[in-house]
Order: sequence, then C-alpha cells, then structure tokens
Amino acid sequence: MPDSNATGRAPEPEYDAGHVPMTEELDDAKHSLPPIAPVLIALVVVAIIVGAIAYVFRAKPVGNGSIENVFAVEQNTHNTSFVAINVVVWNASDKTLNIKDIKAEITTPGGTFADDAASAVDYDRYLAAYPDLKQVVREPLKVETRIAPGASTKGTVLVNFPVTFADFEKRTNVTVTIIPYDQAAINIVGK
Repeated sequence: MPDSNATGRAPEPEYDAGHVPMTEELDDAKHSLPPIAPVLIALVVVAIIVGAIAYVFRAKPVGNGSIENVFAVEQNTHNTSFVAINVVVWNASDKTLNIKDIKAEITTPGGTFADDAASAVDYDRYLAAYPDLKQVVREPLKVETRIAPGASTKGTVLVNFPVTFADFEKRTNVTVTIIPYDQAAINIVGK
C-alpha cells in the first residue's frame, strides 16, 4: 500500500493528554498571565472610582473658632486657678450645630490638665466668689446652644485647673473642645 503522505514526513502522533512534553507546559508567563493592557486599564478605572468616592465622602470641617482671651485668678487655696476663656465658634457645615459638651485643656511645664466647662447656671455664683473675673466674662457658652449653618456665637467658658497662677502663666497651650451631638469635635487652640 502506498503511503498517503506524499511529502515524505512521518505522520504526527495523536495527542495524548497524559504525556504532554515539558516544552508545552503552561507554567510560563505567556500562558499563565492575562495580557497586561486590559489589567492596567482596569486598575486605572478602579483607582479613579475609589478616588472619586473618597473625594465625595471626605470629612468636611464642621466648624472652627478662635480664643479671644484667657484670664485666670488664683483660688484661695493657692494651688488651683479659675480660668475664663472667651471663644468664638463658627459653624462651617450645612447643618445646625448643637453643642453637646464643652471641655478645656492646658499644657504647662508641669503637665497637661483638662476640665469640663462649668454649668451656665453657676456663673453668677463663681463671679460673686471671684469678682476679678467680672471684667472679662461674657455670656456663657452653653451646652445645648444651637448654631445655624454659616453663623457664629461668642461666649465664655469657665474652667478650673489644679495649677498655681504662676504655673498657669507659663502655659504653652490652651485648647477648648466643642463637642457637637452628631458631628466631629471642634478643637480651638490658643495660648
């Protein structure tokens, strides 16, 4: 019988899945990785989407403020200072700012001390006990104060720190923290 292969080449063997030559293994980068261009395009698209979402939902400032002045008197025990801090608070958000709590903190060479603001109903009693404060104290900055969007309010925060008047005068930092109900705290820093 004549050979049907007229070219004179030997017939190719049938493919046997159990005996694949090493040269045809699919473990090189050409056979195991997808093409680079679609992967890079997909990564760029994902980065743009994540960046847009981060920009839209970024933390926006709730408000800011300033400390106008700080005035202290030494208490009769000579180891604590009663402090009046006049502050201005601006609402920079688009929602009404409702004050939940007010705190103050000072940093002196002797350490850092914090106190909650005195209740507004006690201001008259404190001013009677420390008449030197009357010259600087304004209306109290009260808990539950509402500040409309874009508006501001002024007030005095009264606090008590366990430092002598001399140590208080050496302070390096005064921070008043306004804590709203449903927004981030506002830290007002001064000296």
